[in-house]
Amino acid sequence: METKGVVQNARERVRAAVSADIVAEARRQLAVEGAASLSLRAVARQLGMASSAMYRYFPSRDELLTALIVEGYDALGDVAEGAAAAGAGTTAYKRFRTVCRAIRGWAFDHPHEYALLYGSPIPGYQAPGLTVGPASRATLVLTGIVLDAHRAGELTVPDEPPLARAVAAAVRPVGQLAMPGVPLSVVARALAVWTGLFGQISFELFGRFDGVVDDTDALFDHAVTLMAGQLGLEPRPARHG
Repeated sequence: METKGVVQNARERVRAAVSADIVAEARRQLAVEGAASLSLRAVARQLGMASSAMYRYFPSRDELLTALIVEGYDALGDVAEGAAAAGAGTTAYKRFRTVCRAIRGWAFDHPHEYALLYGSPIPGYQAPGLTVGPASRATLVLTGIVLDAHRAGELTVPDEPPLARAVAAAVRPVGQLAMPGVPLSVVARALAVWTGLFGQISFELFGRFDGVVDDTDALFDHAVTLMAGQLGLEPRPARHG
């Protein structure tokens, strides 16, 4: 029995190593050809594998794309969570800014992976449910900052008319899931802010500001300040104790 276990573990290690090589080559081709042109045959050819052997690891192009997408979301999640942890003990306002900058930094360090996650949809590809958890990680970091700010009394909730019934119904599930107890008006603002954050990054990364804005660093910092204010996060001394 012990020998069988050793053999099984050895096979699992080999399989994991080959799978990692396949994903790494697919990631390289993603940068050269784009997601829509990703081909199992081309990956197999570069790795010196028979196409039939490739299908034992990834039965379809979509499964390989899913592996790349999950890897990308997890990498972005690691960065966002690390930035939030590094800001522990500071104000929610500072943590928000730190996380936003970290997300932007990852996007510019990994433009092709970012484009895979937030760029144009890939024709014929439908992301499966297993991508939802990884995709939620960065967003949950941001919603966690809002929730912490609410509990710490750091949120300045604007005095404004109640949300329209349709809007309240639309955002309530998000509030219940990720920001329980946070006013629905802030939940709605948070959803708009997350959209604005990734829109700002996408405009930069995909060249939409070329010839329009020279100092995109300054513009991004200004946009993040506006987003923080929209959420009700304002600069204030850190809380100690």
